Amino acid sequence: MPIVKGNKKLTSGLIYLCAVLLLFIGGSCIKSEKVGVLFVIHGGMDTMQTQYVWDTAMQQFSYDPNHPANGVIHNAAFWNAVLQQEVAKKYRLKYDFEYARIDGTDPFQKISLQQMEDMIRELKRARAGAGFKFEVDWAAWMCGDRIEHYPYPRYMYYPPSGQGDNCTYCGEQESDGSWPGCNPDRYNVDGPVERLLKKGVARIIAIDLTVGGVRFSKTFDVIEMSKRVLEQWNAEHDPDVSIVWINDYTNLMERSYPIAPAGWTMSKGLPTEDAKVPLEGSPNPIAEDPDLAALHVAGIEANFSAAVDSKDTGIILMNHALHDNNEVFDPKINDTLIINENIKLQLLQKYPDMDSDNIIGAYMGIKELNQENGLVERTREMRGEDLGNAWLYESSKQLPGDEWGYRYWDALERLKNRGVKHIVIGFPQIVADSVLNPRGI
Repeated sequence: MPIVKGNKKLTSGLIYLCAVLLLFIGGSCIKSEKVGVLFVIHGGMDTMQTQYVWDTAMQQFSYDPNHPANGVIHNAAFWNAVLQQEVAKKYRLKYDFEYARIDGTDPFQKISLQQMEDMIRELKRARAGAGFKFEVDWAAWMCGDRIEHYPYPRYMYYPPSGQGDNCTYCGEQESDGSWPGCNPDRYNVDGPVERLLKKGVARIIAIDLTVGGVRFSKTFDVIEMSKRVLEQWNAEHDPDVSIVWINDYTNLMERSYPIAPAGWTMSKGLPTEDAKVPLEGSPNPIAEDPDLAALHVAGIEANFSAAVDSKDTGIILMNHALHDNNEVFDPKINDTLIINENIKLQLLQKYPDMDSDNIIGAYMGIKELNQENGLVERTREMRGEDLGNAWLYESSKQLPGDEWGYRYWDALERLKNRGVKHIVIGFPQIVADSVLNPRGI
């Protein structure tokens, strides 16, 4: 599994693409114009604390106004119910177990910030030729212990409609009392977009490694929340500031977003009217970059066994799936297949005796029907995680073919039955080691 710590090859490739797209997207550029660069990551929390679990859960619900839990954010009467919900219980059980196994501190943020520093160094090199002045900040889809890097913290603080309670909970209603050191006004701060705007940027370019560079609804959430900030700013200032997400610079996900019912989100089920925009002509230059595949190839090679020939080695490229119903606008699985194919191609070029059929893809678990009690629940076979299905973009719940569409345990069985002597599991949607990585599998 690749653990990226400021990988120069990766960041150089990304920044090269960023500079090219700045020129391509920006049209006629003004010398010395300030350009904001928003580095978007998954995020998390360095240490396991109850407050961070509460904040993380609330942040996730904030992205979906149709989710029943969204109404809890600005309703003080229900703040103490958050940690009793399934998602919070899952986090507490999973993270209590995982953080103990990594000695209590998640390395993800440290690695991600080093990657950003490498990116800034490359931007400084590109600046002279491009004629821009770059201002850089970062946003996280989930940042329980770094509220100031939530894309729009005050969306959490103030009720959007003006009706309800400011989000100031510090655990006062919990059985074990208030959370030590908690700031009730932690959401009443500028986020990364506001900081960039106050530095005078004329445009913002977002570059995304949330799940290894593939387009995904989590980054779409960050971009859409950033646009809320921009709408408010642009209503009060002139000229308008725009944002471009270079992983989806043609705005495929926005153009493909369902039309009806109005205000649709995945929690409302499948839409009644979908835009159905073809994927062709709307590439993801990050996912297609061979340097990204080469990074993962290097990680896979590092886990080969010296005692086993490459022809007897099996590779499982294991990935996070898709939130159900989001296949109507989210091309995450299709982007993932591009990276998988590039990794496989490079491996076969470097190791001609490797068996092509021993390089396959897999996805994590999903709840299953328990025949004994009639409940849909987590099972031992799925390894305890519920991460959805790998639905292809704009498909009627269609999965990838067997080559890339196995479940984890089926992929293992497949390779064992083919007689491989050593199996390497890579995680192409991960470019920084974290507590989220499957361990002990």
